[in-house]
Amino acid sequence: MAAAFAALASTAAPVLADTALKVVATTGMIADTARRIGGDSVDVKGLMGPGVDPHAYRQTRTDILAMTKADLVLWHGLYLEAQMEEFFHDLEAKGNLVAVTDSLARDLLRAHDDYADKYDPHVWMDPRLWVFVAERVQEALTQARPEQAAYFAENAEAFMADLNALTEYAEKSLTSVPQDARILLTAHDAFGYFGQAYGFEVMGIQGISTESEAGLNRISALVDMLVDRQIGAVFVESSVSDRSIRALVEGAAARGHEVTIGGELFSDAMGENGTYEGTYVGMIDHNITVISRALGGEAPVRGMADRLSAGT
Repeated sequence: MAAAFAALASTAAPVLADTALKVVATTGMIADTARRIGGDSVDVKGLMGPGVDPHAYRQTRTDILAMTKADLVLWHGLYLEAQMEEFFHDLEAKGNLVAVTDSLARDLLRAHDDYADKYDPHVWMDPRLWVFVAERVQEALTQARPEQAAYFAENAEAFMADLNALTEYAEKSLTSVPQDARILLTAHDAFGYFGQAYGFEVMGIQGISTESEAGLNRISALVDMLVDRQIGAVFVESSVSDRSIRALVEGAAARGHEVTIGGELFSDAMGENGTYEGTYVGMIDHNITVISRALGGEAPVRGMADRLSAGT
């Protein structure tokens, strides 16, 4: 009887929209994680949609109103939302603000290439690190609504299972890429944790922040590298202009070396709302699949769960 009661208690009944916990999340990755864990008990508003660069994003008046009225505000931290930091420090006095990376052990983080006292914020590129973020989101939701703790725990368990499956898929697909082809060159250095996790040499035209400039000397040096090492594919990003990447392709062509664009990756923002790629799992599934296939590895066209858009 006790076990049956516990099973019933573990799944909370959906709450009415007007009584749902009102959550504001800065990035799409955080918003999706909050929705997965919060389920019907939360009403999540994401500030930054598809194609939005969080490094350069500034809060609007609508954003400020939403955050001041929210029951809980989830932001990334690690200097990702650099233009919003001052506002967040002002908002801290309200007491409902959580930086979802604040519990990550610093020995798991990569140094920032522009700021000696800061870290690379792109931890979502490694699903194993995103597990810690998901746990922090679960903790924040539970603190806000302790009576929903069992429901949040059940949802979190299902989400963690997806993250584990994603990690297994990444390891299988990416280890199939030939060793000498494991070079990932993108518009900015957002894939450091990805490279660290899966043994890829990662290069960005710009640094960790898109605010850094890519000068002509940097472009020229990368063209030399493409030609010298006979690298055949580079990648554009959905939230960063492709101008510099195309300059690399043209520069290599002028030197007699053909470089193709291996595909568009999701770096700082997810895919379109309402699509599989518009979820955290779908975003990373897409990246793994595109990178693996473009660099000579083996991965199914439609990804881990056969859900990627046709032509990915």
